[in-house]
Amino acid sequence: MTGFPWGDFAVNLAWAGAAALAVMLLTFAVAVRKGVHRIVDVAWGLAFTAVAGVSCWASAGTGDPGRRLLVTALTAVWGLRLALHIARRGRGHGEDPRYERMLARAPGDRNLYALRTVYLLQGALVWLVSLPVQAAQYVPGPVSAVAVAGAGLWALGLFFEAVGDAQLARFTADPANRGRIMDRGLWRYTRHPNYFGDFLVWWGLYLIACDSGAVAALTLVSPLVMSALLIKGSGKRLLERHLADRPGYAAYVARTSGFVPLPPRRAAGRDGARSG
Repeated sequence: MTGFPWGDFAVNLAWAGAAALAVMLLTFAVAVRKGVHRIVDVAWGLAFTAVAGVSCWASAGTGDPGRRLLVTALTAVWGLRLALHIARRGRGHGEDPRYERMLARAPGDRNLYALRTVYLLQGALVWLVSLPVQAAQYVPGPVSAVAVAGAGLWALGLFFEAVGDAQLARFTADPANRGRIMDRGLWRYTRHPNYFGDFLVWWGLYLIACDSGAVAALTLVSPLVMSALLIKGSGKRLLERHLADRPGYAAYVARTSGFVPLPPRRAAGRDGARSG
């Protein structure tokens, strides 16, 4: 196995940053025209897909072709599915309450405040979290058992994320479930099957880059940051704070694992995870 092409990878970092920034700026322009900033959530998956595609193009002739195709395809499938899901979920709705509350505190122009605190921040996070996707494109040598295990972990994560999202969408679409808490399917075993799936996806993509020890050490920060966002940042913690006062939610919390899927604990009552 030849050495890792650090110079080429450094150039790729600039290309990836430009790709993430371009997606966020284009989304910002559309959001300003529509007057709704919630569409930035759609851009999250699209930006990762753009970074993967640009990195695959920039790495031509350097990394292993099989690994380049694998990591690009897996990232694109994850990113495009997520973008489509969020776009469908938000269709016909106004501004997301999270962004409405944030923009209400804007010290000046609301749009410029959103650009600084949402779009540019998310673009930077895309660049940072996607480091394993970028680096994997340049790892020489064929795909190893570790990388195959990473692809398997990614597949398990996509299952939890996609199935969890689909189950919740069906539940909330039924008027009979209005005011009830979702505790069926995967939501019976974890309060956040979609976030847990996202967690597995990014650790799986990280393992695909781990055939190079130096790359594994350099990019470890990426799945750690994503894990922190999902568990302690804008994912699980923020959502549970929003749901804390919903009828039946405390009972659901008492019997259902907060993140890793586990058999439900015995508890009185039968309520659930997200209100319909």
